[in-house]
Amino acid sequence: MKIRFSKKRYILPFLALTSLLSLKVSSIGKKTTGVVKHTVAKAAVSAKAMLYDQLALGSLGLSQQAYQYALEGYERLLEEGKLKNDEILSIVDFSLPSSKKRLFVIDLASGKLLFNSLVSHGRNSGKDMATNFSNSQESFQSSLGFYVTGGTYKGKHGYSLKLEGEEDGINSNAMERGIVMHAASYVDEKLARLQGYIGRSLGCPAVPVKLHKKIISKIQNGTCLFMYSPDQKYIAASRMLQHAA
Repeated sequence: MKIRFSKKRYILPFLALTSLLSLKVSSIGKKTTGVVKHTVAKAAVSAKAMLYDQLALGSLGLSQQAYQYALEGYERLLEEGKLKNDEILSIVDFSLPSSKKRLFVIDLASGKLLFNSLVSHGRNSGKDMATNFSNSQESFQSSLGFYVTGGTYKGKHGYSLKLEGEEDGINSNAMERGIVMHAASYVDEKLARLQGYIGRSLGCPAVPVKLHKKIISKIQNGTCLFMYSPDQKYIAASRMLQHAA
């Protein structure tokens, strides 16, 4: 008597096993891809952090805390899809006096410091040091925090750059206040040497006439600009730096 085995009895379990193995392989593949992406992202952040020492930014006066906070906010804006250009990071370090070059424009992609320049603060923020900040109309003070650069235009100060404040209650009125980057003759090294401080604006980060076109052209259209001060009130209130407070 011959015993006949149904092929279906073996085919169905085989197919089920194959399907299960396929799902496991797919799951492992997704996990591996996720780990690789996380590792690459972490390495990229680490490489950016190392630029502080590689470019000797500390010797130029840039606060290490300012740089660390700048990277933190930059990464947040990047995650939120706010930055059209993620290669450029600009920092204004208001812990420095106005007589010092306290604007730093860094190319994160090439690892180069593109500009280190004088930059003004608002006339009601202080004389040589900026110590008072506001988001209010007619305050004539600078506003701290993170901005995304907009487009350029020609206004009463010539070639100028729009700035969009990204922090509610801190710099969110920048557009309404007319806070832009522009050239100013009072942002001048000779003036800084002569009187110990440069001229002040109505709240705008004004830059030297001889550099303004180059700086504005480089940082326009969707890059990150951070205006820093070791102001504990700002640090505690900033949505960008919540876990740093």
